[in-house]
Amino acid sequence: MYITACNIEVNGKRLRPILLLLLCITIGLSSIAVAENAIFRVCADPNYLPYSSKDGQGFENKLAELLASDLKQAVEYTWFPQRMGFIRNTLRAKHPTRDGYKCDIVMGVPHGFELAITTDPYYRSTYALVFMNGQGLDDVKSQQDLLNLDEKRNKDLRIAVSERSPGAQWLAKYGLFEQMVPYIAQSGDPNEHPGELMEKDLRTGKVDAAILWGPIAGYIAKRASEGEIRLIPLASEAGVRFHYAISAAVRFGEKKHKNQIDELLKRNSQKIATLLREYSVPLVDENGSLISH
Repeated sequence: MYITACNIEVNGKRLRPILLLLLCITIGLSSIAVAENAIFRVCADPNYLPYSSKDGQGFENKLAELLASDLKQAVEYTWFPQRMGFIRNTLRAKHPTRDGYKCDIVMGVPHGFELAITTDPYYRSTYALVFMNGQGLDDVKSQQDLLNLDEKRNKDLRIAVSERSPGAQWLAKYGLFEQMVPYIAQSGDPNEHPGELMEKDLRTGKVDAAILWGPIAGYIAKRASEGEIRLIPLASEAGVRFHYAISAAVRFGEKKHKNQIDELLKRNSQKIATLLREYSVPLVDENGSLISH
């Protein structure tokens, strides 16, 4: 068979017009299908560092690129703020001009997330205590050290926590209600990245310390000057769980896709661990024990 610009000859004979038309349509549709399958469609927030950003600087951006490269695909994003309606407007939303959905994968959700199928966890992290060095807490090396501060120092502490978070539960467990400075868990401003307000108040001295989810705490530490910020991963204890597993997510009913992503994550596990360490994410095992680098 000889093909050029849909002038098709078989054994030296040109096909009849109707057969030529049908065959050209079939070839065209096949080419479109191949092109569609060559795209790794990601649902993401355009301003959600350290996870994702429109300029590709988040570690979930880098993870998407890693998996897409393994599949020899190009990454394409559907952007929507990580607020109420995120899944409805991305993973579950039909594309307005082509068959299928706007995007096919969310790179990071809690394992067991109720709005989609989650992959096997590809990392586990824990909440962390962060504070500025040289501001009165330099002798704090562990969460127990913080609890053991003398009464005067303890009384004057101001510790930032998200409302209803493990950090708030932990402070409440030890009766540190007066030391607690609550922040809303999710800002209504889509241009504000997670932990941004806490970081600002930490740097200006409005608060002495903050308890944040590990990747956010790590991002604050990563951007600081060397030795400027101390990060102490927190260990889960009776009544307070600090460590959680994180997975990717695909649509319900897409078990084959889920299995494909599981295989990709497993095959690239060492590269993923290296990527997360580059972003100073504190990594833990299934029991919440810190994994040394």
